Amino acid sequence: MGLTLLGLTFLIFLMLRLIPGTVVEQMIGADAVVSPAMVAELKRFFGLDQPWYVQYGRWLGQLAQGDLGTSWRTGKPVVALILERLPVTLELTLTRVGTLLGLSVPVFWQGTMLILFFSLYLRWMPPVVWVDFSADWRRNLTIMLLPALCLGTASAANVARTTRSCMLDVLGSEYVRTAAAKGLTGRVVVLKHALRNALIPVVTVAGLQIGILLGGTVVVEEVFTLPGIGRLVLWSIYQRDYPLTQSTILFIAVLFMAINLAVDLLYGYLDPRIRYGR
Repeated sequence: MGLTLLGLTFLIFLMLRLIPGTVVEQMIGADAVVSPAMVAELKRFFGLDQPWYVQYGRWLGQLAQGDLGTSWRTGKPVVALILERLPVTLELTLTRVGTLLGLSVPVFWQGTMLILFFSLYLRWMPPVVWVDFSADWRRNLTIMLLPALCLGTASAANVARTTRSCMLDVLGSEYVRTAAAKGLTGRVVVLKHALRNALIPVVTVAGLQIGILLGGTVVVEEVFTLPGIGRLVLWSIYQRDYPLTQSTILFIAVLFMAINLAVDLLYGYLDPRIRYGR
């Protein structure tokens, strides 16, 4: 690691020096009229008049003492600036890790871990004894909390990753830059111009996720012993009840097809260029 860090410091230092211009030129600007003596004085102030190996050695010496230096433009310690921006980066990183885990963790394992942690370890959730919504809606929602969390994690992660990818593509489009150049607020640009045009792939994925949710309920309902359609399908298969199995699966398939039809009709609303024939 020591050799790697040493080589990394050299590459960082060298590549920054290969970029044309220095902080002095950035501070002065292209149109400013400054005497050569003033430019030389500024370079001396920042230590840019020294050979590159002297500058590199000075930086290594600071690093060896735990000093990351001071920003030339703000005058603040680099450590303070890093710590100031770190929470935002950590929040974004944790969000990305959450979506990755949601796509990677199987629902049956996730459901089992949720039961072990919240019901047996923390004892926040009571043992699952099914109560109908009309009989006790509070207990019903309490029972449904963990299964809904387990079932929705993977789907939400997939939709979140798709939305992020589509938004990154759309935000680089010319019409988005034009909208921003007109003076529209960032909220209007993102919600009205960017998000709506990015929603077609997102809606497609969301429609497919509904079908995955309908199939995933079989596992989740069995893990949490919920009396739903998924568990009914599983029970009918165990019992070799062909009519029940066939009709229940057909019912789920019809729901899936209806959802995809609704998604197709929604395309015309999201994209004005799409028109359906009479």
